[in-house]
Amino acid sequence: MPNPMETYWQKKIEKCREALVQNHFDVYTADRQDDVKRLIRDDILSKLNVRSVSWGDSLSMLATGILQDIENRPDIRLIKTFEDGVPRAEIIERRRQALLVDVFLTGSNAITESGQLVNLDMVGNRIAGIMFGPKTVIIVVGRNKIVAGVKEAMERIKHYAAPLNAIRHPGWKTPCVKTSCCMDCKSPDRICNTWSITEKSYPKGRIKVIIVNEDMGL
Repeated sequence: MPNPMETYWQKKIEKCREALVQNHFDVYTADRQDDVKRLIRDDILSKLNVRSVSWGDSLSMLATGILQDIENRPDIRLIKTFEDGVPRAEIIERRRQALLVDVFLTGSNAITESGQLVNLDMVGNRIAGIMFGPKTVIIVVGRNKIVAGVKEAMERIKHYAAPLNAIRHPGWKTPCVKTSCCMDCKSPDRICNTWSITEKSYPKGRIKVIIVNEDMGL
């Protein structure tokens, strides 16, 4: 007897995949999180002339282990945009330089069934890299990020992903850290500053999306 949960997610992921392809994204699917590093390394990076890589904050991408894999490669320069003990000014400069890399790795806050990427940033370096600069963008999203449309994506981000992202950073003093709800605050630590909706990949295939049939990230 078919497993209804498996059937549900297979159909939902396939619908999303088809929509993304129609919107000119390159799309890959993975059954498990553990498959993603091999997919990125062997099926994507191996076909590109990669000399430099960076990344935008993404728990999903971090969980794949690909960043550690790239860091150990002498032929690729990895620009670390997050590193303990490095002055803030240096981190910001690295994030500016990250917009010039060959490959930019990140995640997406939400992905719609009609094939749109919806994101909300504090600084904007992540969505800037998605929109323009890096030659290739690779985005990893778990099935939990799939939503019906842009409205649902924004609701998911504001009322779930954003409060959780604020909570996971010790010392930040946004109201949502205390309430777990978006208060549309004016805090200096506010992380909800810049929205982006990516309707299509331009040029075609520049943005490559990997949909994982597991929950990943926030």
